[in-house]
Amino acid sequence: MSDPLAPLVCAALRAGAAATAIYERCIAPEWKADGSPVTEADRVAEAIILEALAREFPGVPVVAEEEASAGRVPDIAERFFLVDPLDGTREFVGRNGEFTVNIALIERGVPVAGVILAPCLHRIFAGDGTSAWQGEVTAEGTVADRRPMRVRAAPPEPVAVASRSHPSPETADWLARRAIRHIATRGSSLKFCLLAAGEADLYPRFGRTMEWDTAAGQAILESAGGRVVTPGGEPLRYGKRGASPETDFENGAFLAFGDPALLALAD
Repeated sequence: MSDPLAPLVCAALRAGAAATAIYERCIAPEWKADGSPVTEADRVAEAIILEALAREFPGVPVVAEEEASAGRVPDIAERFFLVDPLDGTREFVGRNGEFTVNIALIERGVPVAGVILAPCLHRIFAGDGTSAWQGEVTAEGTVADRRPMRVRAAPPEPVAVASRSHPSPETADWLARRAIRHIATRGSSLKFCLLAAGEADLYPRFGRTMEWDTAAGQAILESAGGRVVTPGGEPLRYGKRGASPETDFENGAFLAFGDPALLALAD
């Protein structure tokens, strides 16, 4: 039986290889109207992914970050893709290696499949809605040591991950009120992957993110047994449009957990 994630994995690997080649050339960023950086790598990786998805999934709309920034957003139906070709552009520019390539499939507002590639870390993570796996990326651009991935049971002192580039007092306060003492900072969607791989336990995020920032990570984490909810305990949903062009596909605050027993912390 064919692997439904294979086309997404292949597209992510090709996009990641192109982004890494640019990363090694130390290209300076440009700046978008909202103050966020963008590089040649964002655009090249996105073009590779868009071409691959159009070929493998004809007729399925794709919402991609750089296309959306340019005002090119397709009409979406119950089934569509969300793509962040280079999540963690600040990490890319800062050259700490913590950037990722993200592709997610959404069905009826739910992320049902996702792939995240961390090119500089040579790690890839994937989930198909029922199971998740991780693997190592070889120098030849193939996946080796593919193995199942599952969240871990919450330890007595859970480990939180928080944004390296976007810290917030709300996050610090949330963690302090729950006496979470062990906190690691990471860039990009790697934070979801660490929960899915059983290397950390919770990820609170307050402030603005976009759906393409979180969809693949949520798909992978929930495929590995975790949960992503709003502070009110509702599932984080996708395809949010209609309020205004500035808020289309915008997330509010969310809480990501490995062991679902930690959902009690959302109260």
